[in-house]
Amino acid sequence: MDIDDMKDYIMNFTLNDCKPHGNQGYKRVLLQLFGYLGHGKSSFINTCKYVLEEGAYKMYSDVGSSHGGKTTKRISYPLTGNITLVDNRGCATMSDQETGEIYAQLGNLLPLNMEVAWQKGYQYIMTRIMDHEVVDDQSDFVVPIFIYSVKKGISQEEVPEVKTLLDNAKKMTGLVPIVVLTFKSQGKLTEVEATFRNMGIDNIFKLENFTQTDCLKIRSRHEEVLKFLCEVLKDVKYRMRDKRNPVEERAERKKFVLTFTHKTDVKAVRK
Repeated sequence: MDIDDMKDYIMNFTLNDCKPHGNQGYKRVLLQLFGYLGHGKSSFINTCKYVLEEGAYKMYSDVGSSHGGKTTKRISYPLTGNITLVDNRGCATMSDQETGEIYAQLGNLLPLNMEVAWQKGYQYIMTRIMDHEVVDDQSDFVVPIFIYSVKKGISQEEVPEVKTLLDNAKKMTGLVPIVVLTFKSQGKLTEVEATFRNMGIDNIFKLENFTQTDCLKIRSRHEEVLKFLCEVLKDVKYRMRDKRNPVEERAERKKFVLTFTHKTDVKAVRK
């Protein structure tokens, strides 16, 4: 598909067209962005909006400072009436306590457009989840998107915690996370990509985010973003060929998060 075809496919995508079972109770695709602080999630959102919308570049999502990490909420950014990007709050490290919060966000168990406070403990997370039960959240098809900056590099010491995060995201959502490598020309792209492939990730996209100071429309950069979105949606359609139940899937995600945080508490007590 050329640029116009890809854009039309994205803008006209609807879960109602999924064969052979239709939407099965899902109302929208929720592209859940997750990862470390300062790896380009907000810039990626601005880039996707810029590519899909006509006109000048705009700052929809507040980009962090050079040290990264201004997002403190789960903020939703609709791309179309059927597709929404979510900028989940990132964290500096992937300790068990912080990843419990990451999983609660990723599982779509915490409210959108509200502050996410890093606090520890099964009781706290369970209370938060139960206090914010929203029926509409059960109708979201959750797609995990891991954003990682090439310019940050990735050390061998980081690999086990990143792999654990990606493996758990797969267990919780039933989908292998898609990895988007940002700042692709500002680091050792080949090495970083190979590291993720060695973790078992095949679906990897590499791109440069647009910014306020670098927003010249370039066909190849637009194609990278459109191709990413098209491939995600094609994979959703493929998954929708099977019988699914959004209410049961959300319940399973909740069970995963609560079990994880409970085990984390038990482990901490035993130390």
